[in-house]
Amino acid sequence: MYAHQQRLDSEEVLELRREGGRYLKELREARGLSQRQLAALVGAEYYTFISQLETGRGRIPPDRYRAWAEALEIEPRAFVRNVMRFYDPITHEILFGDSSARTGPGEG
Repeated sequence: MYAHQQRLDSEEVLELRREGGRYLKELREARGLSQRQLAALVGAEYYTFISQLETGRGRIPPDRYRAWAEALEIEPRAFVRNVMRFYDPITHEILFGDSSARTGPGEG
């Protein structure tokens, strides 16, 4: 499994993950999905995985990004760009510039 340590202190990483979790929760709620329903749509074995992500404990595996984008009815490129801000902020900054500018749910 790929493990990548950001060059951010652990508190920064934790806060980014929490922000990412809030973003995912906003998207799920905007679609009117329960955690259980989203888990079924993205192929997660346990709905508690959705809860963990929404509280910032964990991250979506990159090979599941497309399934998540489809389940949340978001263009995959926009979805990946947004989650990259929370999961890999250094790469996001290099590719897209200002890391403090957040796009809204579903925007790219």
